[in-house]
Amino acid sequence: MLTKTIALPKLNNLSPTMESTALKLMEEAGELAQAIGKLRGMSGEQARCEEKEVMELITKELLDVAQTAVSMMFVLEEHYGVNIEKAREQHIEKLMRKGYLSK
Repeated sequence: MLTKTIALPKLNNLSPTMESTALKLMEEAGELAQAIGKLRGMSGEQARCEEKEVMELITKELLDVAQTAVSMMFVLEEHYGVNIEKAREQHIEKLMRKGYLSK
């Protein structure tokens, strides 16, 4: 199974809640969608951006989504006692059951 490993830090000087982090995640996902819309000419803007420039923007926004998701994982672990590693293993098992992954 091919994997992509990314390690993102716990952010300092913040007091995120599950709700505030979920809202931030939606905001960042919206910004990612806007960046993809620029690539496809769906943003309503007259000026078209170069593909390289849009790919850089998409990458930045995707990492913002990932950082926010990681922040939510910290919230779930620290405030609700969720075992993220166990949940990750169950997630992989679910993907295998659904046929998205093979052994």
